[in-house]
Amino acid sequence: MNLFEGVRVLDLSRMLAGPYGSMLLADMGAEVIKIEEPAGGDPMRVMGPPFLPDGESAYFLSINRNKQSIAIDLGRPAGREVFLDLARHADVVWENFRPGVMERLGLAYATLAGVNPGLVLCSISAYGQDGPYRDWPAFDLALQAMGGAMSLTGEEGGRPARMGLPMGDLAGGMFGAFAVAGALLRRTRTGRGAHLDLSLLDCQVSLLTYIAQYFWADGRVPGRMGSGHASVVPYQALATRDGHLIVAVFAEKFWGGFCHALERAEWEGDPRFASNRQRLVHREVLMPLIETVFRERTTEDWLARLHAAGVPAAPILAVDRVLSDPQVRHRRMVVEVEHPTHGPLPTLGTPIKVDGAPAVSVTAAPALGQHTDRVLTELLEYPTERLAALRREGVVK
Repeated sequence: MNLFEGVRVLDLSRMLAGPYGSMLLADMGAEVIKIEEPAGGDPMRVMGPPFLPDGESAYFLSINRNKQSIAIDLGRPAGREVFLDLARHADVVWENFRPGVMERLGLAYATLAGVNPGLVLCSISAYGQDGPYRDWPAFDLALQAMGGAMSLTGEEGGRPARMGLPMGDLAGGMFGAFAVAGALLRRTRTGRGAHLDLSLLDCQVSLLTYIAQYFWADGRVPGRMGSGHASVVPYQALATRDGHLIVAVFAEKFWGGFCHALERAEWEGDPRFASNRQRLVHREVLMPLIETVFRERTTEDWLARLHAAGVPAAPILAVDRVLSDPQVRHRRMVVEVEHPTHGPLPTLGTPIKVDGAPAVSVTAAPALGQHTDRVLTELLEYPTERLAALRREGVVK
């Protein structure tokens, strides 16, 4: 059974944070109806390069699978009327406009709750629905900058860097999907809907976790450490004779095995390195020794030695190797989707497995307005004449 079977989501979001979160809901079985402007739709439809041969955006395809698309002009009263008809049949309205836009469209939470008291409205914005930064525009880079992530990312002494993954946006989508699940659970118990206010900055700040607590504990402002860790040594990337790997001696039980794998048993008895606390004190002495040893052997050789000793270690894989990795393939994190124009296309699978299987099968991201007629005639039971009039007036596409 799909986790969100029977849940209908009206998805007004675009760009990345919103569509990624609504895709997570779709991956778990929700019926997600993506509502787009008739003129162009989601701006990510033209994000690129790269593009498929017909000009379709790879970016858009990656975050809009398992959705339907209908095109409605919400700026017109007739379009608003269609949306409210849809809201009467929905469980969730999901949007990531700037604060105030839903009100200007005549679709504030009070209006939506008036036609459907059990509706959950999830609003994702950069800084939230209130506060001094409420109206600031922002994208992922700004949230990583203001949430602390960029001050922590990169090599010591280097310039601030953004994370390679757009976690300013992705975290908002994940928190939003999590919040919707909680709101729907509460609704089953109380019948009450909810207005969820998700700030991407709030989400980034919440991810600081132990780093914030460290600051409150000792007053030191954390900085960039590359792949290293403020509390554990060795715990970082290391260069080998032919590449790189990571080693994570996160508990004392791994230190002895690490020393034996490196054929440096004397380190285990060295009082400077006898405990993690001592290794932290003597980091500047120990790490050059470790780095010198690791350059003597290949990555494959070191992985075999470290794994045989039970030490956490892993290769650093580029994206091409990740997507062909046997564990990734075994877990069905790469699947095929049947595209109506291009035939079978690879896409990412879902990490959520239910009873040992992925939650739902995968369908391709929809064309703009692909499902307008079906949704309005089957769900809303609009007569052919009304649908034709809406199309003729440019309200739907």
